[in-house]
Amino acid sequence: MQQHFYVLTRKRGLLWAARIAAVLLSAAAAAANALECSITLQTDDALRFVPSHISVPAACKDFTVTLTHKGHLPPLAMSHNWVLTKKSDLDGVARTGMLAGADAHHVDQKDKRVIAHTKLIGTGETTNVTFAVAQLKAGEQYVFLCTFAGHSPIMRGTLSLQ
Repeated sequence: MQQHFYVLTRKRGLLWAARIAAVLLSAAAAAANALECSITLQTDDALRFVPSHISVPAACKDFTVTLTHKGHLPPLAMSHNWVLTKKSDLDGVARTGMLAGADAHHVDQKDKRVIAHTKLIGTGETTNVTFAVAQLKAGEQYVFLCTFAGHSPIMRGTLSLQ
């Protein structure tokens, strides 16, 4: 009888341990799903990104930026892109991007200072880019900008690795 009680108690203990493990695994899966590894930015005719700051969780493997243009002006006057670079490389990337022209989406495709970029979009269009978070370094200052002709001095934002 005593041995039967021991076996029964042990089975109940194992059942509880399995239930606790299932709850912990479920919580870990929920935490991983709660990790935001993407953001949607809006642009318009006012030469701005909304929001103007992006926090990238270091735990993300990849990060996706979706860019949506909500303006009303024609694309020849008001196209936008999203280009990520180090703050120290901002002016050089802006200059080479503008010179690259619209066919290259105003991004010099050979410029190693460009970490990630989208294509140019006009009113009502959406584009996105996904990049490896491993390209970012803790403590480094990052900026994003639009390299369409004349936009880069105003149309900028910041990005940080969290």
